Amino acid sequence: MADVASPVLAPPARRRGGSPILRRIFRDRLAFAAAIILTLISVAAVLAPWLAPFDPYNTTRRPFLPPVWSEGSLPQYWLGTDGQGRDMVSRLLYGTRLTLLMGLASVILGGGLGALVGLISAYYRRLDPWLMRFADILLSFPAILLGLALAAVVGPGLTAIVIALSIATIPDVARITRSAAVVVMGQDYMEAGRAVGLSDRTLIWRYLALNCLSSVFVFLTLRFGQIILIGAALSFLGLGVRPPEAELGMMASLGRDSLFFAPHISMLPSLAIVLIVLCANVLGDALRDVLDPRLRNT
Repeated sequence: MADVASPVLAPPARRRGGSPILRRIFRDRLAFAAAIILTLISVAAVLAPWLAPFDPYNTTRRPFLPPVWSEGSLPQYWLGTDGQGRDMVSRLLYGTRLTLLMGLASVILGGGLGALVGLISAYYRRLDPWLMRFADILLSFPAILLGLALAAVVGPGLTAIVIALSIATIPDVARITRSAAVVVMGQDYMEAGRAVGLSDRTLIWRYLALNCLSSVFVFLTLRFGQIILIGAALSFLGLGVRPPEAELGMMASLGRDSLFFAPHISMLPSLAIVLIVLCANVLGDALRDVLDPRLRNT
């Protein structure tokens, strides 16, 4: 009996040291730069109340001010002001914080529910057709359409966007998780675990979920950039937070009418979105190369 139980206690790929992964990412200069930039952006967003030079909601009598680096004794609006005279640096810091919060909440909520659906679908084969058809139904609804429907029911705001993006994330994560879990279900240690009488809960959470974690994590890293883009698009259409709250997509939308004489109002939040999405995608590609078993030893 000891020979049968031994593989269950130490399934392959359950625990792997983090240092080899970090070393491989550090050797990739592009991925390392993306990780540093994304970390700095996240830290700046978290510390926005302390880093913002002005109140992001305080209007002044100097609207559409271009980026100014030196004005003598006057207040320095380094990136100018928007149409209502609000400091762009402060608005960008607060807007980035809200955009990252929106993306992170959608990834955690949608990714968690999608992973749960995928694990249950792979483990309980009798539920697989029903759960996958449910995922197909969710996949048929675009995130923008869900955002419009939710905005009509609960009103536009951050809650509607997070719910819409989470629902749109569930089917993709469920499919990825199910594909990885089906492979794990065919391993000997899963059969050995059943043979020694381990409960379904133990097999699912301690063995099946942990061995699918890397695939789900890499996909969610890549999905994070897509969620930021879709969320910014929804905010651009007016389904996001309401003024005067700062959010990058909404800030880009507010500057549409002043593109010819004050392009910085739309360009700056748009560039911030591009930078966040680019860094997330580069980092996700690097993590996929590191965690992919076929590339791990290359």
